[in-house]
Amino acid sequence: MRATDTHATEPALDPAPGLVAGTAAGPDWPRPAYAWYVVCVLLLIYILAYIDRQVLGVLVEPIKRNLAISDTQMSLLLGFAFAVFYTIVGLPMGRLADRSNRRNMVVAGVAIWSAATSLCGFARNYGQLFAARMGVGLGEACLNPAVVPMLSDYFPRHRLGRAMGVYMLGVSIGGGLAHIVGGAWLPVLSSPDLVQLPVIGLIRPWQALLLFLGLTGFLMVALLLTVREPARQGQVRRDARGRLVNLPVREIVAHLSRHRMAYMAIGWPLVASAMMTFGVGYWIPSFFQRSFGLSTAEAGQALATYGAISMVSGACGVIGGGFLVDWLGSRYSDGHLRTLLVGILLLAPGYALFAAMPTPNLAIAVLVPAGIGGGILQATGVTTLMAVVPTQMKSQIAALYFFIVNLIGAALGPTLIALLTDNVFGAEEALRHSITIVAAAIGLTAVLALIAGRGAYRAMLHTE
Repeated sequence: MRATDTHATEPALDPAPGLVAGTAAGPDWPRPAYAWYVVCVLLLIYILAYIDRQVLGVLVEPIKRNLAISDTQMSLLLGFAFAVFYTIVGLPMGRLADRSNRRNMVVAGVAIWSAATSLCGFARNYGQLFAARMGVGLGEACLNPAVVPMLSDYFPRHRLGRAMGVYMLGVSIGGGLAHIVGGAWLPVLSSPDLVQLPVIGLIRPWQALLLFLGLTGFLMVALLLTVREPARQGQVRRDARGRLVNLPVREIVAHLSRHRMAYMAIGWPLVASAMMTFGVGYWIPSFFQRSFGLSTAEAGQALATYGAISMVSGACGVIGGGFLVDWLGSRYSDGHLRTLLVGILLLAPGYALFAAMPTPNLAIAVLVPAGIGGGILQATGVTTLMAVVPTQMKSQIAALYFFIVNLIGAALGPTLIALLTDNVFGAEEALRHSITIVAAAIGLTAVLALIAGRGAYRAMLHTE
């Protein structure tokens, strides 16, 4: 079906008593050169965020050995400990971002998660590491609810997909770098020997890596100060003194309820993608170490190779997905959903099949389409949301999106695989079977949600 109008018309926000409506004129878009500079700065921030988030997956085996914990306990560190504050705090952060300086929110968030990552390096037991990991989630909760609507105020809708795609490269690059560096240094990071650091004293190698990453984050704070808060584009509500105000929660709930099938078609494939990306992704380092009888050095080499290939394939998916969603969105009224479907059909089979491969090289090769599909979904997901969400709901609905994605995806994905491994198969070597089952089942539900919600999504574009 060809699109007759490629841009959704946003519902008017009638001034409530005591309020005045304000708009930002179209010609006030920031200069393209500066807007792209902002994208590059935010990309660096997102790369660091994903390194800090993903590097714990590389450290599963040494942490398990040093702290004497099970797969299920480790999965809670990987997912739940991070997601609990990330999800809970993300909602009020979204509401705050709709009426405050979003750049400053990002500055605060980077400082908090960098300090928490450093504290992970000082952890001496499971409880301390769990608490510090929660702090990482707390800081990162400030990031996307502020950045996503910021970018939609730096770029007009027909260029937003490309800008969002470049920003989302942070997922592929950050995750890839975490595996490249972690894989190359895996024998050192897995060593039982202690390392001597000035002032700090003796700590384990994996703790030294976390401490270094945390300190690196504070360098990014200075770079963020060169970014300006953009003017808000579109219609917004202000009070009599011209200050931005939040829409009533009931108004946002009513909007989501009115278009629940359309939002399900957008949201569930992205939740499913997160369950696979986090669930499978966190266990890939352990998969290589457990499934092929590799030495620590050989597993590290395989992991570094995977990191390089996943970074390239993910980047291709993110960049290609940004252009694909803009192109399909200009030709079809459900072009955004078509792009999501392409991503799922690459991601789910790739993750389901890679764990069944008989050699490390074949497993890595099968992960290439999975990386491309994951990149497409990363670039397309928030762009699809921003294409239909009314201006003054953007931060709050973006925060709700990241709340659901991380509550179900990041928190449940790693633990679901661990529970199957520990309680159904009862053997660490069965990790590959858990990965295949989870990826195949979740991928199927995502395809069904996209098919069921296409009509509602098209109707939403033409009625809102």
